[in-house]
Amino acid sequence: MLKEERQSFIIKQINLHNKVLSSDLSTQLNVSEDTIRRDLHELAESGKILKVHGGALSKSFHYPFQQSEVYAKDSKKEIARKVLQLIQDDMMVLVGGGTTMIEVARMIPENLKCTFFTVSPLVALELAEHPNISVILVGGQLSRSSHINIGAQVINQLSEIRVDLCILGTNALSLADGMTDSDWEVVQVKKAMLKAARKTVIMSIAEKLESIQNMKVCNLSAIHYLITDLKPSHPTLASYARAVTVL
Repeated sequence: MLKEERQSFIIKQINLHNKVLSSDLSTQLNVSEDTIRRDLHELAESGKILKVHGGALSKSFHYPFQQSEVYAKDSKKEIARKVLQLIQDDMMVLVGGGTTMIEVARMIPENLKCTFFTVSPLVALELAEHPNISVILVGGQLSRSSHINIGAQVINQLSEIRVDLCILGTNALSLADGMTDSDWEVVQVKKAMLKAARKTVIMSIAEKLESIQNMKVCNLSAIHYLITDLKPSHPTLASYARAVTVL
């Protein structure tokens, strides 16, 4: 594989999953980790990614307020419009972080009255712009890579609440493996969020479907709604529709 093709693949993986590990890329591309590190260094030098210890981050995820940097922005807006159909007055809603969730927060109608809990300071700031919404930030140690609060303090607080709806983005989703992620601390927080909710909504751009990360969050059976940028009748979603409600 040519260097240009390899780096194009790397950028695609980073945009899809927000974060990649050098070791995983080495396995996927069948090249040495030294080669991957050189690629990541070149991509970071050209301003296309953010290089971190052991891998790289997506610029669109790390700087979500820079509109031009957001990957698949139109698709994420379409998902956000669908999500809003499920949020009603007087609900208690628990939400995660990420660029799709920020789009949801920005689209909330001004007359909606409900309470939002979130583990994401960035999402909390967006929600706070709406005058009729109460916002509760579930606090803890801030993860530099995921921009959500993590750790035992967060998990303990989540165990003490019971919400109507939990809305989460996903790093990867597949029929066989369910929802997976690459960050152990984030996985533990997401599991606690799922336990705190009566119903769960998972948001995913179609490109992430049938992708797998190293750590399990939950099976599809734990999910009530799957919302993508595709029409529910799209053939890609037929198998998912047998396991969850697809919107």
